Amino acid sequence: MATKATTKAPSKATAKKAAPRKAASGKAKANWTIESVAAELLACEDERREREPFTDEWPELDLDTGYQIQDLNLTKRLERGEQLIGVKLGLTSRAKQQRMGVHFPFVAWLTDAMILPAGDPVPQHKLIHPRIEPEIVFVMGDGLAGPGVSCAQAMSAVESVYGGFEIIDSRYHNFRFKAGDVSADNASSGFYVTGPIGVHPSSIDLALEGVLVEVDGQIVDSATGAAVQGHPGEALALAANDLARRGHSIEPGWVVLTGGMTDAVFAPPGSSVAVHFTNLGSCFINGGEQP
Repeated sequence: MATKATTKAPSKATAKKAAPRKAASGKAKANWTIESVAAELLACEDERREREPFTDEWPELDLDTGYQIQDLNLTKRLERGEQLIGVKLGLTSRAKQQRMGVHFPFVAWLTDAMILPAGDPVPQHKLIHPRIEPEIVFVMGDGLAGPGVSCAQAMSAVESVYGGFEIIDSRYHNFRFKAGDVSADNASSGFYVTGPIGVHPSSIDLALEGVLVEVDGQIVDSATGAAVQGHPGEALALAANDLARRGHSIEPGWVVLTGGMTDAVFAPPGSSVAVHFTNLGSCFINGGEQP
């Protein structure tokens, strides 16, 4: 399933630099660059350290600059031995957009280091403040290259569909961020789990596929696939078209997480979370132990 990435780090000539600013205290704020933000985000991830969003100090950090930071950190992940296996979408549902205050979706990378085997607990020792959200997961049979990809074209490239969930984890305090911050942070990536049942996309109505979210024995949320851009295939098409703008495409065999169907729920140590799909089975996880 792993595929060689073609992502390259941006050249220094393209790097944006934040202009010096004064804090309320009168002290100069940090001059952030693509390179320094990328390094800080990986350090925060490795050290389980949260921070305030970079846009507090670098308001010019926009979505496209965040994508450059994201691509640079993908290169660093590959250099340390991770393998590129797919992409994930963030904020594809209205519920997630309203919750986070960012009103459009975006795309990020998946590597093999983000796979969590079914049955494993939440790896609290690797995460800051994990949350869990149910997702429709695609495994690609064919490649998909934008621009101009439609939902129908996107779905024709899918080999199989799974239910699953993503354990998201932001490097920002209280999940507070703007679009540039969260795109730079690889869309709050953490880990993901796929469920036990895979089906061909022609055998299921994904817009009507329902999910119940259970926390500590209580149903706390529900949704259908229509919550994800009207149909999860629309999210897949969006990913292909957005990646084309960045000079990339979706490769055969890749995994695509289409985005949270509901708002994410916290997964602290000792908790128990399950997501129950209408036709795609159930996934269970316990919150693990305090690190």
